[in-house]
Amino acid sequence: MSEDLPELPPEAFLKEDASPDPVFYQQPRFVTHIDDGAVAAVTGLYRALFPAGGTVLDLMGSWVAHLPPEIDYAAVIGHGMNEEELAANPRYTRHFRQDLNADPTLPLADASIDAAAICVSVQYLQHPVAVFREVRRVLKPGGPFAITFSNRCFPTKAIAIWLHLPMGQHDRLVGLYLQRAGFTALETRTLIPPGLPQDPLWAVIGRA
Repeated sequence: MSEDLPELPPEAFLKEDASPDPVFYQQPRFVTHIDDGAVAAVTGLYRALFPAGGTVLDLMGSWVAHLPPEIDYAAVIGHGMNEEELAANPRYTRHFRQDLNADPTLPLADASIDAAAICVSVQYLQHPVAVFREVRRVLKPGGPFAITFSNRCFPTKAIAIWLHLPMGQHDRLVGLYLQRAGFTALETRTLIPPGLPQDPLWAVIGRA
């Protein structure tokens, strides 16, 4: 972490709950972590970014992937921490479980993925640049990596810096992760601004 982000103190990536992540996620949670409006905004983003007929990697996913239902993809590879949740996702053609905080290396070939996503989970990564660098490795040149996030989280499992940043400033942190991992054409979007009677939502997008 210090080599990738030397301007941030090591304690920035600590969590209140330091127990192994697989323990926290061993029980399935068949819920959505953002409201219907935010889910629709994520789906709209994916509709615009992810190529039909391509291979999509859904990192840190669960039982729903928020992909547009009318678009067919060659494959949707799911990753997460709970087998029951992953097995229940109807969009996944295959999936794998892995604690990215313990091992960021993805079991995927170089340049084998057309698009990748992390939805409302980036705040749990303790080695984000290492994970993002792996995503860049497995993406085809020019492939989009879309990271979406709201103001919701499991606070005991989110990294300290995420909890302490004011709302609306997390996009700068995610953009820094992408930049350090070698992504280009970075773009930040406010999909749902705060202050409305629904969950706010932001996206940061990079290209491999």
